[in-house]
Amino acid sequence: MTFNIDDIKENVNMKKEVGWLLPGLEVKRWFALIFLGSIMIVLGFMVLANIRPIYLTLELIRKAALVLPSNVLAAVFILIGSIIFFKGWQKTTLSIMDMNSAKGNSNLLERLYRRRKLNRGAKVVAIGGGTGLSMLLRGIKRYTSNVTAIVTVGDDGGSSGRLREEMGILPPGDIRNCIAALGDDEDLITELFQYRFKTGEGLEGHSFGNLFLTALCAITGNMVKAIKESASVLNIRGVVLPATLDDMKLGAEFEDGRVVHGESSIPEAHGQIKRLFTEPENCKALPEAIDAIGDADLIILGPGSLYTSVIPNLLVNGIVDALQKAKAKKIYVCNIMTQPGETTDYTVASHINALFKHAGGKKIVDAVLVNNSLPDNISEGYAQAGSIPVRLDMENINPIGVEIVSQKLIQENKEGLVRHSSNRVARAIHYWYRKSMRGK
Repeated sequence: MTFNIDDIKENVNMKKEVGWLLPGLEVKRWFALIFLGSIMIVLGFMVLANIRPIYLTLELIRKAALVLPSNVLAAVFILIGSIIFFKGWQKTTLSIMDMNSAKGNSNLLERLYRRRKLNRGAKVVAIGGGTGLSMLLRGIKRYTSNVTAIVTVGDDGGSSGRLREEMGILPPGDIRNCIAALGDDEDLITELFQYRFKTGEGLEGHSFGNLFLTALCAITGNMVKAIKESASVLNIRGVVLPATLDDMKLGAEFEDGRVVHGESSIPEAHGQIKRLFTEPENCKALPEAIDAIGDADLIILGPGSLYTSVIPNLLVNGIVDALQKAKAKKIYVCNIMTQPGETTDYTVASHINALFKHAGGKKIVDAVLVNNSLPDNISEGYAQAGSIPVRLDMENINPIGVEIVSQKLIQENKEGLVRHSSNRVARAIHYWYRKSMRGK
């Protein structure tokens, strides 16, 4: 990842005629080929006309050359011919593509430039679930199109839980959010995918995307094929994969000896989690997910609920081994606030230790990204809920041997809510990755 799309956007929104000459569009080479072909066609017709048009043309050029220097005359002919050809080709192409004023020529240029440049970006694998993973993907897609999101499938609440119970499929909610996050934010189809029914018997609470994935799963035979078909409809930048195709359910053992079953029940138990486990115990990782981890340049874990979004992926057989063997740079995005019922009173070191513990003691990340700024008007609702900022305890992190990347990661808002900014998180990871690659 050697560029930022924000850095080039100014160049993209320039005059239409100049914009088409931007490097990396892979258009100019075809201009030249079409131009050469056009000349050959014209010469062919001239030959069919018994050579006389060629003679007359050359005679006209000869007389003009007596008045003007030959290099100036040649430049004039080339310039005029190129302008006419280029304008004709441009208008014809735009007409065929039906790129009218609703989309705009500059938008076409921007999308083309993004596609060419982003396709050459680093191979990124993001592992997690919930709103944290979709937030991350919205930022990362601005730096590369080579994104693979590996999503936990332990969700058993809400619309996903109902569909899982009634239809016997993997929970589609987190998968749907990731597909939408990698799509065009301004696309009506993406908005439709996220639409949630507010009324209707049997429909209330369900999102259109969840129902769409469920129907595709029934038609195609499994969730992976359903995801691929959905992704092609939304023309997303990247790939979304479930961590496993097994019917994985979560359970947690607490320090006080209690054992709770079901992802949605774990935070409600309000205790100190000792160990997370899956049912069945040996869930097999999706082969495509293992391959993506092995091929990655950069692997990102989190942010999101530590025990119900991030760690569940580590419990799938094959994921941890693949992470340990991967040559990619690996970073964990730590949550900004503690989550009552899961990470009460947790520090940054507590998060890292929990990750490593459930990874069998293996060091699966090189660095941890932490927020170093909080709003002055932080909402009182956090204190009432027992949620506090995650403290950066360097004295406990240093012995672990993990690099700390400290940046402002919050999204500005007037309500004092603490939320990750997708742009700031992605930018911080981008610069850390570039710096790490330079240090090799």
